[in-house]
Amino acid sequence: MWWKTARARLDLSRRGMIMGILNVTPDSFSDGGRHAGVEAALAHARRMIGEGAGIIDIGGESTRPGAEDVPAGEEIARTRPVVEALRAEWDGCLSIDTMKAEVAAAALAAGADIVNDVSGLTADPAMAGLCAESGCGVVVMHMQGDPRTMQLAPHYEDVVGEVRGFFAERLDALTAAGIDPETLCFDPGIGFGKTVDHNLALLRALPDLAPHDRPLLLGVSRKSFIGRVLGSTDLADRTWPTVAITAWAREAGVRIHRVHDVRPNAEALRMTEAILGAG
Repeated sequence: MWWKTARARLDLSRRGMIMGILNVTPDSFSDGGRHAGVEAALAHARRMIGEGAGIIDIGGESTRPGAEDVPAGEEIARTRPVVEALRAEWDGCLSIDTMKAEVAAAALAAGADIVNDVSGLTADPAMAGLCAESGCGVVVMHMQGDPRTMQLAPHYEDVVGEVRGFFAERLDALTAAGIDPETLCFDPGIGFGKTVDHNLALLRALPDLAPHDRPLLLGVSRKSFIGRVLGSTDLADRTWPTVAITAWAREAGVRIHRVHDVRPNAEALRMTEAILGAG
């Protein structure tokens, strides 16, 4: 299993990767404001790299439920200097977490390798062409609605079938738009327009979600459905359940794990791969 990005072709056949979350926003749901500014962002990125992150995902707009839009210029001002500074000192993979082609273009020009679009490249009609032209890696996520409204009343007749169908449609549409299918990675969008039951159903179905053996990315880190399952509102109580899901998801075939707490998730990933004989 290969995943092509703008600078490298990643072999995911035996070893998965940890994508460390770097929010340079004032209002992200669990770490808003902590890593705003280039120096704070770099310090956190260095920490995550030292703990085992192979990809750093840089986001300048919160996509938590109820989040408001951020103008593209402001999002670029938050993210581009961080991409430039991190690229200057690290040759690993950099991802830009955005729905806006203008923001993605600025990040790619600054040295990013991957575009992580929570809209599945549906929000901005210019995004598919940009990704096709640049040859960057692309994360195609499923979301019902948009961040402002997605958790008001999520409804599906068959959440697994609908997410699987969305992935198939996106694969066909994006390859028709000129995107190399080997650059595509798919994310079921846990918590993005889904109830607890929807999230759990998708986690159970992970082995059957990816279209045409493309890699899956999973982002469950610190999400509210974990707290609801546990009956806890304390964010700290979501750390180890996230690690448990990382181990389960790797066994189910997920190759990219997007997390806040890198070290314990990286250790769970490597231990699971050792047991699977894939390390």
